[in-house]
Amino acid sequence: MHRSKALSRLALLSTAVVGATTLLSPGPAPAVGAAPDDRQQEYAAAAAAYGVPESVLLGVSYLESRWDTNAGTPSTSGGYGPMHLTDAAHVASPGGQHHDDDEDPRGDDSRPAKDVDSGETGTPPAASMQTLDAAAALTGVAKEALRADPTANIRGGAALLASYQKALGAPVGARTDPAAWYGAVARYSGADNADAAAAFADEVFGTIRDGASRVTDDGHRVTLARHAGLVPVRAWLERLGLRKPARTDGLECPSDVACEWIPAPYEQYGPTSGDYGNHDLANRPAQQKIEYIVIHDTEGSYAGTINMVQDPTYVSWNYTLRSVDGHIAQHVKAKDVAWHAGNWYVNAKAIGLEHEGFAGAGTWYTEAMYRTSAKLVGYLAQRFDIPLDRNHIIGHDNVPGITPAAVGGMHWDPGPYWDWGHYFDLLRAPFRQFGTARTGLVTIDPDFTTNRPAFQGCNRQPPERPAPPAPVPPSAPCPSRGSSAVILHSAPSHDAPLVVDLGLHADGAPSTMEVWDHGARASAGQTYAVAERQRDWTAIWYLGQKAWFHNPAAAPTAKWSTGLVATPKAGKATIPVYGRAYPEAAAYPDGVPAQAIVPLQYTLAAGQRYAVGNILPSEYYRAVSFDGSAPGDRTVIRGELTYVQIQFGHRIMYVNKDDLRLLPSPVGAPR
Repeated sequence: MHRSKALSRLALLSTAVVGATTLLSPGPAPAVGAAPDDRQQEYAAAAAAYGVPESVLLGVSYLESRWDTNAGTPSTSGGYGPMHLTDAAHVASPGGQHHDDDEDPRGDDSRPAKDVDSGETGTPPAASMQTLDAAAALTGVAKEALRADPTANIRGGAALLASYQKALGAPVGARTDPAAWYGAVARYSGADNADAAAAFADEVFGTIRDGASRVTDDGHRVTLARHAGLVPVRAWLERLGLRKPARTDGLECPSDVACEWIPAPYEQYGPTSGDYGNHDLANRPAQQKIEYIVIHDTEGSYAGTINMVQDPTYVSWNYTLRSVDGHIAQHVKAKDVAWHAGNWYVNAKAIGLEHEGFAGAGTWYTEAMYRTSAKLVGYLAQRFDIPLDRNHIIGHDNVPGITPAAVGGMHWDPGPYWDWGHYFDLLRAPFRQFGTARTGLVTIDPDFTTNRPAFQGCNRQPPERPAPPAPVPPSAPCPSRGSSAVILHSAPSHDAPLVVDLGLHADGAPSTMEVWDHGARASAGQTYAVAERQRDWTAIWYLGQKAWFHNPAAAPTAKWSTGLVATPKAGKATIPVYGRAYPEAAAYPDGVPAQAIVPLQYTLAAGQRYAVGNILPSEYYRAVSFDGSAPGDRTVIRGELTYVQIQFGHRIMYVNKDDLRLLPSPVGAPR
């Protein structure tokens, strides 16, 4: 969740990013084609020098960073380089908060706005979050080099693994059986409990068994040979002496991840039944279908986020995931409604996952967290029959505002640096499409490593919305980093202005390359209707206008797709779009105030087409009192209206089905 007022942590983290980028300039994106194998040799040399099996060193590094250097910039938990040597003290300071105190994460204008004036308290990093110091002592290499130089970083990781193995009294040597390194690998995770350490080690040894090969973000081919039949000796874990959290009955997590129950309190704290927190009781899915899983980031540390969700006066989400090891904490059961997305219709039909990290600090998300998150989402999707696509697995940045006034304040996490393509590969639901250039739809799918938009502003907080009357001075460039986002122009040229988002720029000014400004972006996995094609450029219908992105045949940034499109019925010049799919007034029982159906500031004009993501009943979950005593409380009110969910801009939106024709995408597809 983004837009905190006190961003001292983000500011210092961004300073670290800029400084690290100075030490190791990211340079251009790696070229397509053959890649050098120097990095492979560096792993082999480090393994030999410190007596670590090369497979173990490669397996640990893959689970931390997928062997990427990330331009010497820190992860969301302060880890550097391919080995994720943590230097939390270098980047950490007291953080901000999930929400400003002038917004309502519930997104429910049927009750007074929720006061969320609560912030994260800075806590000193644990020793496990400061492994770079130990690596420096073991290798004699300066900390600056360990952060910025991949060769030094790999040697530092090897030295750490060897030191952990020796401390356990386990055999050391490059030719020792990799199976005997389970304890050292578990300790390398930085986990504070045995379940999380074991889950990390199991993922590493699973990677070693399966093997892996890829080109890193700086252009090196690295390969981990397959070690079929490898069975690690898990008994070494006992010698670490880590706590063993109880796995509470009813915990809603897959069995092969580390997960614990840290409940969000449901408590009354004020003089009225409306003063309670920090979620609502419900009976999902028996009472209301769960349609969405919302991916957030915390904009603060794991520890601070856990503190906040236990505050009854604050807000809630269902799960928090830790960056360093992927550990999961559950706070709200799936049957209940957490307050996280800023849109009550979405909240009532969603499960929210908070990932330790920052949307726009130029940091990166660890592979360990991607993997446990994907396992959790896969488990939830199967349990609640949620399709694994970008119409249902959405970012917080894809959730629409409920009214025109709310659009500008909606959040934009997990941001353009979240790797949606890799995430869906881990979900075993890759963005495979079977269309052609004439089937009328495209699914955005740039190469994450080489797609590096020139964002700026990672070093500062976004301006308050609406934008202040005075011009905002230019921001510093963000570190060069792979991104899931493609940039949308008003004409087929890199020099053309970006398209306009009236929700973010009410004056009609073009969108910008500020990292928070998603008004001219399409993201991996999102599907749009094609409006026009010219040479290497493709136009899509986007927020009521044609939006062009560079899509050359030699290096496409999207895949041709098929499906349904929505277009206004004959005779309708324009139709409204909505941020929620509420019932008509006649559907509300006596004593329950009807919720307004408020159009947003956008319109859908005749001749335009938008990809259909879902067809939904009109619903409103009524919940305004602590004990359920208010008229109609804890019931789902349904109407006769039906809504169509469309990919209208970067965010999903809803349209009255009565206003639309739904057509197969090839109809009228542009050449």
